Amino acid sequence: GRAVRPGRAAGAGAGLGALTGLLGVGGGFLAVPALVTVLAFEMRAAVGTSLLVITANSLASLATRSSAAVSLDWTVVGPFVAAAVLGAWDGKRLAAKVSGPRLQRVFAILLLAVAAFMLADAVT
Repeated sequence: GRAVRPGRAAGAGAGLGALTGLLGVGGGFLAVPALVTVLAFEMRAAVGTSLLVITANSLASLATRSSAAVSLDWTVVGPFVAAAVLGAWDGKRLAAKVSGPRLQRVFAILLLAVAAFMLADAVT
């Protein structure tokens, strides 16, 4: 790919961080497209980089919102996290079997489906 300018990377990261803080999300649905389109990453590299960014953003957000963590129901959080970790492991194995362009198309379709469900929920 082309060389990425640090200023462009910082701008994309700042925008992603602002949206992550505003929407309260890990940012994967925003980070992957930003890394692919704005910074010209290959899909697999974008996914791996996104996971690192999500981890850092999530830890920073958790630290700034630590008072909200007191009211968490850990009987729900524990199994949810454990299942998510197992799901991530399986997802990585599945992604290794799919080409980068196909993975990008699947990701785009998934984003459109989630957006459609969110729109339907917001309208009703």
